[in-house]
Amino acid sequence: MANDLKLGLVLGYWFAQPPTGVADRVAAAERLGFDSVWSAEAYGSDCFTPLAWYGAATRRVQLGTAVCQMAARTPVATAMSALTLDHLTEGRFILGLGASGPQVVEGWYGQPYPKPLARTREYIDIVRQVLAREAPVSLDGQHFQLPRRGDDTAGLGKALKSITHPLRADLPVYLGAEGPKNVALAAEIADGWLPMFMSPGLDPLYRENLEEGWARPGARRGPDDFEVANLVQIVIDDDVEAAADQVRMSLGFYIGGMGAREVNFHADLFSRMGYADDVARIQDMFLGGQKEEAIASVPLALVEDVALVGPEDKIREDLERWRETCITTLLVAAPPAQMEQITDLVRG
Repeated sequence: MANDLKLGLVLGYWFAQPPTGVADRVAAAERLGFDSVWSAEAYGSDCFTPLAWYGAATRRVQLGTAVCQMAARTPVATAMSALTLDHLTEGRFILGLGASGPQVVEGWYGQPYPKPLARTREYIDIVRQVLAREAPVSLDGQHFQLPRRGDDTAGLGKALKSITHPLRADLPVYLGAEGPKNVALAAEIADGWLPMFMSPGLDPLYRENLEEGWARPGARRGPDDFEVANLVQIVIDDDVEAAADQVRMSLGFYIGGMGAREVNFHADLFSRMGYADDVARIQDMFLGGQKEEAIASVPLALVEDVALVGPEDKIREDLERWRETCITTLLVAAPPAQMEQITDLVRG
C-alpha cells in the first residue's frame, strides 16, 4: 500500500466550548478528496450530532464515529442513530464503536465495565440484527437480553423489527481497540479497526492479532477487504521540538490522566512500545498535580513513534514507515491552511 493510503479528517470531541472553523475543515476535506470525516465523544459532546450538522454540507465524503462509546447507548439506540444517519447521508455513514475505559463507563455512564470483549460481541450482534432486519431482534446474552425478562420487568416485552428499513444491511462497523485480544476481536466481527496511538514498530504484532481474528470461524472479512483507519498527528514546523510540543499535550493527557493508575489502556500501550519507565514518570507527575511538567517530559522519541513532526522533508521521509504498516486510511487533524500541504505529502 505504498502510495494508496486514503486520508481521513478527525474532528475529535469538544472541550470546554465547541471548536471553531469546523465547517471550513470539512469543506476542505471534501474539496481535497479526503475519503472520510470522523467525530468522537468523551464525556461532553456526542459523536452523532456533529456529523449530521456538518455532513449536511457534503456530498461525497464518508462520515464516521471514532468512536461511539458503547456504554453511552443501548445497542438498539446506537443502531437507530446509525441507520438514520446512513439514510440522511445516502449511504456514507461508518459506525465506529469503542468500549472506552472503566472510569468513564462506570463513573460517567453508570454502567458495569467488566468483560468488555464479551459485551462488545453481544453489542455488535444486536446492532447487526437491527440493520439486517431479517427477524425481530432477539438475544439472550450474558450482558444484553432482548426482549428483557425478569422480576424487575412488566413481563410484556416483545421482540421487534425496526419500523424504518435500513438503507444498508451491511453498513460498515469498525471497532476501536488497543489490546491484542480486542484487535483480534475487531478482525473477527467488524469491518474495520480504529487503532489509537499505533506505532509502526508494533505493526508485526498487530498483524498477528489481525490474522488471528481473520482465521476464526465465521470471520466477516479478511486482509483484502478489512479497513484500518489510524490517527497520525502531522505537525509541519522547521523546529522539531516545537512541532512535538503540539503533540505532547494529548500524549501527556492520555498517559497521565485518561484512566486510573491501576487501569489505563493508553499507558499500557506505550509501555508495550518500550516506554514503561517514561510512562511511570509521566503518570506520577500528572496524578501528583504536575500536569504541565508531565506533558513537557514526554520524550521526543515517543512522539515520533506515533506522530509525524518537523520540516516537510523529514515528514515525507518518516511517512515511509507508515506506508509499510497495515494502515489503509491515515486519519489527520489539521487546520484548513495545512490540509492541502498534508494531502500532497501523503499522496506523494
